[in-house]
Amino acid sequence: QVQLVESGGGLVQAGGSLRLSCAASGRTFRSYVMGWFRQAPGKEREFVASIDWRGGNTYYTDSVKGRFTISRDNAKNTVYLQMNSLKPEDTAIYYCAARDGPSWILKRVSEWAYWGQGTQVTVSS
Repeated sequence: QVQLVESGGGLVQAGGSLRLSCAASGRTFRSYVMGWFRQAPGKEREFVASIDWRGGNTYYTDSVKGRFTISRDNAKNTVYLQMNSLKPEDTAIYYCAARDGPSWILKRVSEWAYWGQGTQVTVSS
């Protein structure tokens, strides 16, 4: 079992930046693949980015490529999502997710075992 707690959300103007953090506790963090999802009002939860257990491989949804960067610090049991050039359409609740296994290219919500409570990101135009 692993517990995930997100932080770093807030209100930012279009073009601005935010860095989300997800602190993990419980079982060994370094054995987990980590991901970020988001859910806008009235929409389904969607995949944003994922990273393998060592941090050497990442995967992004097309709409955030070149603007968002996922990274992890296994010594701190934390995964990050650096978000630059934010757009109003990035407004959503952002969720951290974790799972066992080697694959990090996992875009379906059902493929992830553990979830945080979410952090709100609001981008004003």
